[in-house]
Amino acid sequence: MKIQDRYYWEAKRLGYKSRASFKLLQINERFYILKKGYRVLDLGAAPGGWSQVAREIVGSNGTVVAVDIKPVKIENVIYLKKNVFDEDIIDVLKNYAPFHAVLSDMSPKISGVSSWDHARSIELAERSLEIAVEVLKDRGHFVTKIFRGDMENAFKRKCEKFFELVKPHKPRASSPKSSEIYIVCKRFRLSRTP
Repeated sequence: MKIQDRYYWEAKRLGYKSRASFKLLQINERFYILKKGYRVLDLGAAPGGWSQVAREIVGSNGTVVAVDIKPVKIENVIYLKKNVFDEDIIDVLKNYAPFHAVLSDMSPKISGVSSWDHARSIELAERSLEIAVEVLKDRGHFVTKIFRGDMENAFKRKCEKFFELVKPHKPRASSPKSSEIYIVCKRFRLSRTP
C-alpha cells in the first residue's frame, strides 16, 4: 500500500477530516509546537484536519480558533468566516489573542507551473507571518507551509528576524513527490515586532 493511501485510510479510521492531520501530529512530535492549555490559531483551516488535532492536544483548558471562508465544523473550535487577506482580520483576531501558536497549512490553487505555485505559496506564508507577529505571545510558535523554490531562503530569513529557531521540515505524511515543506518557527521574540 502506498504511504499516502495508508494515511488516507488511517484518517478515516480515526475520524480525522483529512490525512493532513498526520502532518501536524508528526510536526508536533518533533518540535513540540502545541501543548495542553495552549491558545492556537489555525489559518486557512478548512476542512479542519489541523484544527481537530490542535483541539485534541490543547485539551479542555485550551482554545482553537479556525479561520477560513469555507466552514469548519469541529466541536469546541471557534470558527471565524474570514479571508486571511481581509483588511480587518488582525483586529478581529486580537479579540482572541495572544496565541501560543499560529498554524497555516494553506495552499494556493495548484496551476501545475511550479514557479507560479511556489510564488503563490510564499505569498500565503508571508501573510500568515504578518498575522502571526501581530497576535503571538512572547516565545510563541509558528508553522507555515510553502512549496520549495528560489524564494524559500528569503522567506526563512524573514522568519529569523522574529524567531529564535527556524527549521524547514518535511513530515513523513507529506507525499515524497510533493515540493511542499513546512517552515517551523519556535520562540517568537515579541521585542522584534515592527
